Amino acid sequence: MNLIGAALLFLIALLFALAGITRAGVWLIERRSPPAGEFAEVNGARIHYAHIPAPALLEGRAEMLFLDRPGLGWSRRGNNETLAAQADTIAALMDRLGIAKAIVVAHSFGGAITTAFARQHPEKTAGLVFVSPATHPWPGGATAWYYKLTAMPVVGWLFSETLAYPAGMLRIGDATACVFSPNTLPDFYLQNASIPLVLRPSAFRANARDVAQLHDYVRAASPAYREIKAPTVVISGDRDKVVYATIHSVGLERDIPGAELVWVRNLGHKPDWIAPDLVVGAIERVAGAPIDLQAMARTVEGRIAGDAHNDGKCPDIKVPDAELAPT
Repeated sequence: MNLIGAALLFLIALLFALAGITRAGVWLIERRSPPAGEFAEVNGARIHYAHIPAPALLEGRAEMLFLDRPGLGWSRRGNNETLAAQADTIAALMDRLGIAKAIVVAHSFGGAITTAFARQHPEKTAGLVFVSPATHPWPGGATAWYYKLTAMPVVGWLFSETLAYPAGMLRIGDATACVFSPNTLPDFYLQNASIPLVLRPSAFRANARDVAQLHDYVRAASPAYREIKAPTVVISGDRDKVVYATIHSVGLERDIPGAELVWVRNLGHKPDWIAPDLVVGAIERVAGAPIDLQAMARTVEGRIAGDAHNDGKCPDIKVPDAELAPT
């Protein structure tokens, strides 16, 4: 056997081994993070959701609906390849559950889907709370290389079925710590939030396809944000290491009439975990309560002023010098 043939056999054997490791890893992940809610067939997809009276800080004050984005968590993809379709699926699930109108709380990528929901279903939108959102075009439109690779036909499927899981598991702890940095990664967050579910091949591909279309969506949609009439609050940290807060959050304040931006110093990408009291205050604010969110933000700043976790390991992202967003 020549050297080329031997190398080819080794590569094939390696791919089969990685595929086996991925299958075993998926089996373990799914058993550690079983479905916690119920399922409904909506717009061609089996959607996993939890419809509850509201625990913790909102107990007794509001019913709540949580759902896994189509293709992620325990939700199937169905006919939800666009962000607009995903917004329609949320609206259809609300109809199924008898929820006429809701305050929509969106974190990170969910911010883009929520802008679609607010524009397509204004009659169902009682208010909007954006938490570290991604909603506007950023200079260059670049995303992580593994998203671009996974979104490619054939090659992306092969990558997600062999390398994404083992490589992701090696990096998931450090990567998640950087999502929280400079704030502390809560104990057991990875498991309690079922984060490893995203490394399953089908979910990894669905997420990559969503990310791949994000820039084109927000570039086309953001000029129409001025049509959104719902009460809106935007919460963002000045140390966000995932999205360009000075583009997305500042852009929402500028583009949605009457939107209030709550800017928190030394806060990373996870206000929902680091400052849940502020997020609840924002929900109450858009519901009409006289909440002073800026004062609440100063209280949060006092709690996290000394946070400096992974500062040297997770550098702040810098905004390139370019036009921020359409006006």
